Amino acid sequence: MFNGASILITGGTGSFGKNCTKHLLANYDVKKIIIFSRDEYKQFMFKQELPDHRLRFFVGDVRDKYRLKRAFDGVDYVLHAAAMKQVPTCEYNPIEAIKTNVDGATNVVEAALDAGVKKVIALSTDKAVNPINLYGGTKLLSDKLFIAANSYAGGKGTTFAIVRYGNVAGSRGSVIPYFQNLVKNGIRNLPITDQRMTRFWIGIDNGIELVMKALEFSRGGETFVSKIPSFKVTDLARAILPDCGFDEIGIREGEKLHEIMITKADAKFTREFDDYYVIYSHLDIDHVSTVLKSSGKELPEGFSYSSDSNTWWLGVDELSELCQNIKII
Repeated sequence: MFNGASILITGGTGSFGKNCTKHLLANYDVKKIIIFSRDEYKQFMFKQELPDHRLRFFVGDVRDKYRLKRAFDGVDYVLHAAAMKQVPTCEYNPIEAIKTNVDGATNVVEAALDAGVKKVIALSTDKAVNPINLYGGTKLLSDKLFIAANSYAGGKGTTFAIVRYGNVAGSRGSVIPYFQNLVKNGIRNLPITDQRMTRFWIGIDNGIELVMKALEFSRGGETFVSKIPSFKVTDLARAILPDCGFDEIGIREGEKLHEIMITKADAKFTREFDDYYVIYSHLDIDHVSTVLKSSGKELPEGFSYSSDSNTWWLGVDELSELCQNIKII
């Protein structure tokens, strides 16, 4: 599928973009991968880290639709990873977050349609589900834009789908490197926002695998969600420092007690596969009815996919082993 293909990654110098690029170069004979991002220094550093004649570096911003149209010329597949992701930053800079996450999504859709791109996969987040912060709200709007874009493709054949997952384990600024740095500095009581808090565990390789599935199997309008384990944040703390104490500091602005990937309302449009779920768009109800009758496994009444009600859990020992081997990205 990807042999001989031209692939563009927005936000290509981020943790997903860099690792996905390495995966594609290692496993496929791609024609070229275009790294589209606004930071020239990060592009320079990535070029030094991964010298490969199939890489192209395109300085640009998803806010600039004309630059996107230029970059998308001759591209087969687009992976849209560019976003403002820091919850506090979005809260205090809402207009900037909207320009990048919402207007940027619109620009990607229009550029892809105009260029005749075959397929666009947009990365989403659990925070787009029942959002309580601005970041989640902008990503919900972004998701809706990409799903609806399939209605505008007409005979051009461009399709759009979503991949949804939470914070990647080991990503910079996430809780694992934060706890590890505190322990290195001699802190014995780790700060916990709420001792009831749970999260999903997903590694960068799992995220890339889900994107590859979406590229291969999506037909337009789907949201792909990985089956992944849950963990208690207190267990994660004990995995990093077994005899630690806790300082409960309270839930921060815009923070959820539990992560949710699939709501009860969406579950009726969702089908279960071996290691992932697919939420189908209900914009074309006749098409969806046919798909739901022929694909995957129907979910039970009242099903939702949340980190606190998950049936797959990681204990302290498993978390300890994972944290010891994790790479900070």
